Amino acid sequence: MTTQTDTPGTVTTVYKVSGMSCGHCEGSVSGEISGIAGVSSVTAVASTGEVTVVSATPLDEETVRAAVDEAGFELVGKA
Repeated sequence: MTTQTDTPGTVTTVYKVSGMSCGHCEGSVSGEISGIAGVSSVTAVASTGEVTVVSATPLDEETVRAAVDEAGFELVGKA
């Protein structure tokens, strides 16, 4: 799901990530995705496996996949 937010010039995308089980997992995934150029906000929720990313433009899914992989988890795709 990709939607335009209330803030002009930003895009919110929700991704599904498998393997997150705790706050440390959330922090690892959030930290890696936050390093992607244009990302302004990341919220990871282990209980749902969802990661909400706010960025200036739509992100390349392979770039997000690489960041999630670097954190030690698997990007399933967009939620």
